[in-house]
Amino acid sequence: MDQKQSVSERHEGRAWYVVHTYSGYEKKVKATLDSKIAAQGLGDVIFDVVVPMREESEFKDGKRRRVQKKIFPGYVMVDMIVDNNSWFVVRNTQGVTGFVGSEKDPIPLSDEEAQRILTELVDGRATDNTLGFSINDNVRIIDGIFENRLAVVKGIDAEKQRLKVLVEDMSVDLDVSQVEKI
Repeated sequence: MDQKQSVSERHEGRAWYVVHTYSGYEKKVKATLDSKIAAQGLGDVIFDVVVPMREESEFKDGKRRRVQKKIFPGYVMVDMIVDNNSWFVVRNTQGVTGFVGSEKDPIPLSDEEAQRILTELVDGRATDNTLGFSINDNVRIIDGIFENRLAVVKGIDAEKQRLKVLVEDMSVDLDVSQVEKI
């Protein structure tokens, strides 16, 4: 399914389910499920497998770089129609510990929840967490005239990769590469 397709345009019985995995196995579970779908001809009941990720800016070794971070570590989203066979295939995939909900009766995401998550992934909209900072985060300034001073994030401009911080009762506009989370 094209992730941009409205959730309301979907087939009867089809929904997004959340599958719990061993930590660090999310991409492996996705790859295994994608292979099983193709090999066993399950494309009519398991439509898509997504590891929710977002691109974030990270400051490491004195350099800023863009990295992919899991939004929900330990979880994978599966677009499927739950029947005995599809449930068995997903549940018995190596690295899967179970569905969210009761073991035999997984609970689907609401249309609103699924649409919100998929819209964020598809559109790549920058949110406070895209840069790895949130309002009221404590940070240390690592570059500039306020170097080694503590500050609090008061505003985020993800598009420009800038933060407005409060340091010693002054509002200062800084590049994200000039601060680190405490």
